[in-house]
Amino acid sequence: GKTHLNVVVIGHVDSGKSTTTGHLIYQCGGIDKRTIEKFEKEAAELGKGSFKYAWVLDKLKAERERGITIDIALWKFETPRYYVTVIDAPGHRDFIKNM
Repeated sequence: GKTHLNVVVIGHVDSGKSTTTGHLIYQCGGIDKRTIEKFEKEAAELGKGSFKYAWVLDKLKAERERGITIDIALWKFETPRYYVTVIDAPGHRDFIKNM
C-alpha cells in the first residue's frame, strides 16, 4: 500500500508557513487550479493577492481578514505513492495554545 507521510509546518509569525504549505498542497495536486484561482480573486478583492496559497489553509474569516493562522489547519490528500497529512501550526504567540 501507500506510505503515510505526515508534515507539520512550524515557524515564526509571518514567516510564510501557510503560503508555503498551500503552495506545496497545490503543487502536489491536493487542490485544483480552479480553487486557487477563486482564492486569488477573493484575496485580490481584499488587497491580499499574495495570500492565495495561504487561504488554502486559513479558512476562518478572521484568519483571512487578519492575515494570520489562528488554529491548526489540517489538510489531507493523496499522491500516486503517498497518503499525505499536512498540519499548518499558528506562529502568533497568542494562538500557540490552540495547538
